[in-house]
Amino acid sequence: MGTTNPFGKKIVTVETDLCGRKLSLEVNRVGFRSTASVLARYGETVVLATAMVGPHSVTGMDYFPLSIDYEEKFYAAGKISGSRFVKREGRPSDDAILIGRLIDRPIRPLWPKGYRREVQGVTTVLSMDPSFRPDMVAMIAMSAAFMLTGAPFDGPVAGLRIGLVDDKLTAFPSAEQLDNGPLDLVVAGTQDAIMMVEAGANEVTEEQIAEALEFAHSAMQPAIKLQQELVKKVGVTKQEYELALPDEAIQKKVDAWVEGKFGEAIRAPYPERNELVNSLRTQLHESFAAELDEDFYHEKRAQYDEAFTMALHKDVRAGILKDQIRPDGRKLNEVRQLSSEVGLLPRAHGSSLFTRGMTQALNIITVAPMSYAQVIDTMEKDVEKRFMHHYNAPGYTVGEVRRLGSPGRREIGHSALAERALLPVIPAEDVFPYAIRSVTEIMSQNGSTSMAATCSSCLALMDAGVPLLRPVSGIAMGLMLDGKKAYILTDIADAEDFAGDMDFKVAGTSKGITALQMDMKVHGLGTDILKDALQQGKAGRQHILDHMISTMPEPRKEMSPYAPRVESIKINPDKIREVIGKGGETINKIIAETGAEIDIKDDGTVFIASPNKESIDGAVQYIKNLTEDPEVGTIYENCRVVSVLDFGAFVEILPGKEGLVHVSEMSEERVNKPSDVVKEGDTVTVKLVAIDERGRLVLSMKQAKKTADKK
Repeated sequence: MGTTNPFGKKIVTVETDLCGRKLSLEVNRVGFRSTASVLARYGETVVLATAMVGPHSVTGMDYFPLSIDYEEKFYAAGKISGSRFVKREGRPSDDAILIGRLIDRPIRPLWPKGYRREVQGVTTVLSMDPSFRPDMVAMIAMSAAFMLTGAPFDGPVAGLRIGLVDDKLTAFPSAEQLDNGPLDLVVAGTQDAIMMVEAGANEVTEEQIAEALEFAHSAMQPAIKLQQELVKKVGVTKQEYELALPDEAIQKKVDAWVEGKFGEAIRAPYPERNELVNSLRTQLHESFAAELDEDFYHEKRAQYDEAFTMALHKDVRAGILKDQIRPDGRKLNEVRQLSSEVGLLPRAHGSSLFTRGMTQALNIITVAPMSYAQVIDTMEKDVEKRFMHHYNAPGYTVGEVRRLGSPGRREIGHSALAERALLPVIPAEDVFPYAIRSVTEIMSQNGSTSMAATCSSCLALMDAGVPLLRPVSGIAMGLMLDGKKAYILTDIADAEDFAGDMDFKVAGTSKGITALQMDMKVHGLGTDILKDALQQGKAGRQHILDHMISTMPEPRKEMSPYAPRVESIKINPDKIREVIGKGGETINKIIAETGAEIDIKDDGTVFIASPNKESIDGAVQYIKNLTEDPEVGTIYENCRVVSVLDFGAFVEILPGKEGLVHVSEMSEERVNKPSDVVKEGDTVTVKLVAIDERGRLVLSMKQAKKTADKK
């Protein structure tokens, strides 16, 4: 590799040791037209991160137009897509969308409020080392690229994926270690604090999570220092920019107008509080519209509206920080009113309605044969997924008119969080051989719908008769900082979320945590505050769990009459071809004769599904007959006589397996001619008395009768 690029620019590379491997960051080799680009290498993984920053602020926009995407390339793993029809990468997989969100979440809070230039970050995996996941390398590369733009990004950020391998905290564990271990934890942070946490766990304790957070934050520091070194070497020029903040004069006018109208005046349970706030907002606009020039107010109306929202957020914070009273009058550790019911939908295999305050989630469970499992075909994975959770939240759930469309990043993220929370308690295939689809239809939103989806889904699974290992509940925790003092809020509603400094969702059983997601809205937190939040969240989770158990103490013993029945049997994998037959002839014959659905795994597990038990029993017996090896001493009933010869008769005891009943073994009495006793097509009972050295089956009708008479 040369030391300069084709334009004579020096290729700058910095490197360090990160968790036992060399991490390098390189600029000026590729991406010449981007605002900044970085090639990150770790092991055999190579990720390109490109950052683009628009030249001007976008006018008329009330949010920061930042987008961060993660691109999987099949070639990075030496794969071609398994799709029969589409080989080119198209719509990102759910995994890619979730990783894009994972990278976005610790980076977004580090931009100044009011920054309105368009910013785009794209991470592309060019080469993937199969011994670890590439997502955290992408996060480090993306942070480095933003640092080099000169834009007001207050990084750097680094992230690590942590597992428990042989009870030891390990960074960059393999996919197999994550699958087989009790913890899959992502931690992202700055030099001083933690910015984001995401975890899936198998009932891990709060103390273990806290220890892992400290371990991860310490272990990521070399990646943060490396980015700082790169910035110094490159010599970044800071951009000039303006922030689109509410006019101070307008904010003062609005603050004066709302004085005495907030506080106790709007401290009420939902939905009354929302109605009071909306009424005040309308009064504010009417008052200033009458006072000011009509054209001037029309031009500035959005700023007055934003100033009202800012004043509302300040009031929420003041109530909590000064009086420890929340907008709806709750104590800091108090959960909203709970109610739930199951079995609402008569034709669904399982259903529930879970309500917490104004947040409401309806969940519907559908079970199906294993052949309905989802095939996951991505750069990293080629697997089947038998438990699927999907989350939907249309506009009416927040009182808005909104077009229906495909799920967005938020819906996909909430789907995955609830799915991850429940996956550790889903029974194994051999216990419950079904594919399971759980769909949460949000009915109303007012804070933490992903945790409502978790609770509702758990209840519906039990209503469907899915034998969960233990029930799971979830809760969202909030935080408000007053200097160094932290006020932790249990079960946050939307007003506290918007005005607060943290959104911390935790789900689990009575034994431990199964899922965790934490996002900061300030510049990070120390582990001590996060430990306290975990412990307070544990008490809140248990309160919700107690309510759920009062509604549904345990899974139903019987499944819905409308659910298919599935049984599984195990056969020798070498016998699979016998069940399938040439061109699928045999398996199609079984399906046609019995009416059952049949799915065969490579390990010899056969799933037989049908709403009719007789259909299942018929298919099971058929497959057993096909795959069973003849066993000496076994009596076989209803065996067909295939042919009759002078010295005996050939009888089929199992499909494709025939043996000879010699004339001397047909009866206790002397038989002159076999045709005097049996004819072709008759059914007889025989006993397998021997298998000779050439593998031929020796049968006896006489000994079968003797054995039967003894019984």
